[in-house]
Amino acid sequence: MASTDGRRRAAVLGSPIAHSLSPVLHRAAYAELGLDDWSYDRFEVDEAGLPGFIQGLDSTWAGLSLTMPLKRAIIPLLDSISETASSVEAVNTVVFTDDGRRTGDNTDIPGMIAALRERGVERTDSAAVLGAGATASSALAALSEICTGPVTAYVRSRERGQEMRGWGERLGVDVRISYWAEAEQALHAPLVIATTPAGATDALTDAVPDRPGTLFDVLYQPWPTGLAAAWAARNGAVVGGLDLLVHQAVLQVEQMTGVSTAPLAAMRRAGEEALAAR
Repeated sequence: MASTDGRRRAAVLGSPIAHSLSPVLHRAAYAELGLDDWSYDRFEVDEAGLPGFIQGLDSTWAGLSLTMPLKRAIIPLLDSISETASSVEAVNTVVFTDDGRRTGDNTDIPGMIAALRERGVERTDSAAVLGAGATASSALAALSEICTGPVTAYVRSRERGQEMRGWGERLGVDVRISYWAEAEQALHAPLVIATTPAGATDALTDAVPDRPGTLFDVLYQPWPTGLAAAWAARNGAVVGGLDLLVHQAVLQVEQMTGVSTAPLAAMRRAGEEALAAR
């Protein structure tokens, strides 16, 4: 049930959460849209504390953004989740409906697609994914929409390779496995999605080809990564983690507030300014 006095609340939950840019992005959207009665905060919440936090929310709450380690832990606490969220067993967006239902979605996947489209990547005939964690499964889900051929995943262990193959089968993606020692080969793909932690791809910078395709590096701090900088120096197209963060946040704002179009430019500008100040 929505608040009767007009106040609406939203927040991002996770652990650790202090680094999150979500409050900056959502507040920028509210300011641009004139939503003066809306607030957006951050809360340090782990898996053990999540059920109690959810139970304690009142009718002023419109929605939640979720980051690690809560994207799967939230699912049993919801009334329904979207097909997109179900496809990767991860929810990053919760909307509280007027009738009191809790609905879950995943805006990371369409956010990836939108970020690539903004850089002119509508379709690709093959791709490479660096890494095999939770973000890599979202990358495969995005590629299931835009990649018409095989996706090679570069992983560090046989177990991770099996996980990526499993996600590929589930998502309808032709996933082929290579090991991290061969990761330099990934850089020749027309689309490379790097889902690894900071520093993991630094050793690959000298292997960037003279005419690279598109690199989607999901990190936003530090930025640019060594790989992104080397890629741009060779005139390759680069999509960054802030692009992903902004596009998925745009979709969250639209779902939580009901506006048809969230202010992408204002949200990106706020994110850039916040990162520059760190």
